[in-house]
Formats: sequence, C-alpha cells, structure tokens
Amino acid sequence: MSRATRLSSSLLRAAAVTGVAALTLTACGSGSGSGSSSAGSGDVKVGLITKTDTNPFFVKMKEGAEKAAKAEGVKLMTAAGKFDGDNTGQVTAIENMVASGVKGILITPSDSKAIVPAIEKAKAKGVLVIALDTPTDPQSAVDALFATDNLKAGELIGAYAKAAMKGKDAKIATLDLAPGVSVGVQRHNGFLKGFGVKEGDSSILCSQDTGGDQAKGQTAMENCLQKEPDINVVYTINEPAALGAYTALKAKGREKDVLIVSVDGGCTGTQAVKDGKIAATSQQYPLKMAAEGVKAVVTYAKDGKKASGYTDTGVTLITDKAQDGVTSKDTAYGLANCWG
Repeated sequence: MSRATRLSSSLLRAAAVTGVAALTLTACGSGSGSGSSSAGSGDVKVGLITKTDTNPFFVKMKEGAEKAAKAEGVKLMTAAGKFDGDNTGQVTAIENMVASGVKGILITPSDSKAIVPAIEKAKAKGVLVIALDTPTDPQSAVDALFATDNLKAGELIGAYAKAAMKGKDAKIATLDLAPGVSVGVQRHNGFLKGFGVKEGDSSILCSQDTGGDQAKGQTAMENCLQKEPDINVVYTINEPAALGAYTALKAKGREKDVLIVSVDGGCTGTQAVKDGKIAATSQQYPLKMAAEGVKAVVTYAKDGKKASGYTDTGVTLITDKAQDGVTSKDTAYGLANCWG
C-alpha cells in the first residue's frame, strides 16, 4: 500500500470518527498509479473541497481538477459534503487536508461566512486557499477567487427577458436559492438589474426559495401559480429549478406562454434551451475554474507566488431566440461547451 493510499485511508477513518460520513477523500496524481510520486512537483498536494459530489457542476469541477493535476504532475485530494450547506463537513475536510500537508486548497464554500475561521487557520499554516464559484464573506478571507461573475450572469438573463417581453407587462416569479447564499443573491440581484426593476417592484408577484433543486423548483412554481396564475416571466437560480418550474407550468398548460430564464449552462439545461423549455441560460465554466485553481497552487509551490484577487472565468448567454441588444450564442455553441 502506497503512502498516499495509507493517508487517504487514515483521513477517511478520521472523517468517520468525527461523524462526517458524507466526506469523500481521495488522492491521485500522475505516474503509474493513484497517489504515485515523481520528482519535483510530484510531491505537491492540492486539495479540492466541493459542496457535494453529486451535482453535475461539481462533478465537472472535480474532473477539471483531476485533469489539471495529472498534467501538472501533482497529487489531488478531494472532499465533498453530503449536501449543499454542509459547513461542518467542509471544516473537517480543511482540517484533514492541512494535516496531510497540502500546499493549497480549492473550495466552493457551502456557507460563505461560517467557513472563514477554518480558512484562516489553514492560511496561518502557509496553505494557499482559493475559492471557486462561490465567494467567501468577506471575499478577502481567501487568497483568491476564481468564479463566474454571478451578477453579470443574472444581468444577461434579465436583459434578455426584458427584450423578449417586447414591452408587454411583466408578471415575474423568482425561484431563488436560499437566504444569505452569495451566489443566489448575486444572480437574483443581477436579474433584477438586467430587467430594470428593483427589489419590491410591483411586477415581482412571487418569490420562493428552491435550494437549486428540481423537485423544490416544481413545488415553488406550483405555489406561485396558485397565488398568481397570470405569471409570465420566471427567473430561476439554476436549470434544475427551471426544469421543475417547466413541469409545473406544463401541468397547467402554461408552458408555451411563460418565459423561463436561468443560469448554469449544464448539458441538460442547455438541451432544455434547445428543446424550448427554457428561453435562455447564462453558461458558466466549472472545469476552467478548477484547472486554473490547480495551476495557481502549483505556481505557489514552485516559486512562492500567491494568486490574488478575483479572476472571472467567463459567462455566455445561450439561446436560440436571440434578442436585439443582448449578446448571445446559440445552443450549438452551448452544447459544445456544456458540462455534466
């Protein structure tokens, strides 16, 4: 059994002892097998901690990190919580990775504020910490952030929805994430900005939290339709919530006359745009976030140079029904660049 394999096993036992059974910890690298060591950068360990290991977005992020780690000849350790919001699991993962000697940790924070003390402890031990996708609160708690500009992602679909309505009175439902989660707040606020309305505007008839879940998105849309049956614009935090909304609308025979817009750009969601279930989505690129994060840790390990500030990993509006004044690409481009 290799040293890396023994290390991975010990970390799994540690996670079990702390009760964080949801953590999955592995070590991999270049060479003849998982955890193998090579001269120079082969001794560098990089940690990746995602919110879950089931969401296709984070699955693709992990794939990007694995590919980059192999290309750079470094070892990758990964961890994920049982659910989106499992801060305790992420704290345990940070502690375990620091104890294992990682040079840097890439993390998508489940709780942007609650994770900060654990991050500060890791940084105090010389570990580079980079947030992916979701900023910490404050953002300066990490050394750097590699993420989609979520405010811009929301603005794009807001501007698109406004243009697509062509002057008709909007009756809006917002299917959001959860209170206080920065990604959800930024996308929501971006949509309102792009559409040209403020929070509390009379055109916003219903707002419901979905946790980004398809079943909860369907329930939220059903609740909104019961309250306000004339809704004609639906903003959704992500594509699973959008597909849940579509199911609810279809059950009421409203799927053809309600405009649904979303964010993510996963393959399932992009196909839904092509199929006409979603009018437009803002596509982001999780593989790029992870790959750039791994490279930043390798640079730090080699010459001590730390990544800093915010790196925008890009966002593209995807639709097959382009609107004047709103830059977009079609679903052929979206499907060629989607994830999941």
